[in-house]
Amino acid sequence: MKSKVVLALLLSGLLVLLASCSSSDSSKADSQIESSSTSHDMVATEQENKAKTEELTDEQSEVIQTNRKIIYRAELQLNVKNLEKTQLSIEEKVGEYGGYIVESNVHRESEESVSARLTVRIPEKHFQTFLMDAEGEAAEVLTRNVTGEDVTEQYIDLESRVKSKRTVEERLLVFMGKAEKTEDLLKISSDLSKVQEEIELIVGKIKYLENQTSFSTIEIAMYENRVIVPGVDGKKLDTWEKTKKQLATSTNFIFAGGSGLIVLFFGNLPVLLLLLLVGVGIYFIVKRTRKPN
Repeated sequence: MKSKVVLALLLSGLLVLLASCSSSDSSKADSQIESSSTSHDMVATEQENKAKTEELTDEQSEVIQTNRKIIYRAELQLNVKNLEKTQLSIEEKVGEYGGYIVESNVHRESEESVSARLTVRIPEKHFQTFLMDAEGEAAEVLTRNVTGEDVTEQYIDLESRVKSKRTVEERLLVFMGKAEKTEDLLKISSDLSKVQEEIELIVGKIKYLENQTSFSTIEIAMYENRVIVPGVDGKKLDTWEKTKKQLATSTNFIFAGGSGLIVLFFGNLPVLLLLLLVGVGIYFIVKRTRKPN
């Protein structure tokens, strides 16, 4: 009887031990499954976040590519047949494209050489079209120089700085409203003034870049070389005028000579009368002395 009881106890202990081992293995398997599932979820989440980041970066890159800020400048040197007509035509084109003239100068070196210089601002969307139109007005294109300066990063940096400065400005305004001490109020007011000055400076730079990128600057130098054929001077061939001039000169010479004689005669009349009397007296004396005895 005792042996049966002992055998039953041993069997019961063995069953408990087997159940414990089975439970332990099951919990370990569940733990491994749960760990594997968690790891898989973390990897999936990480990959999803990475994909979203890459997608966002691509979108930002695409926005930057499609909204680039580029300052275009061009220089043209043109030989033209008729400078005045060409200049007027180009100025009309400037108005048609919504641009404006910054500077206009005309320089005449001689009768054969005339030049002009125009500086205009044209909307960026009409930049290439206007260049083609201006070149079409020339007899010969001497120089064509086009440059572009990409200021996209500078523009984005300025916008970011403005946003951060405006955030600081809002916080300072909140602090100013809550300030109770005069010292704190003065300090916050001074900081706020500096921040607002920095904002105005940055906004001014942004507006300048916007103006430079929305309108392109074009400098146009035009040259006209005229061929002048020497003509016969009509003044040198005016025979009738020359004859009248010579006749007048001769007449004046005669009148001047006659006038001189008249002046000489009447001006010296007393002397002439005296000489005449002396001559007559000598004549009678000589005549008497020659009478025959």
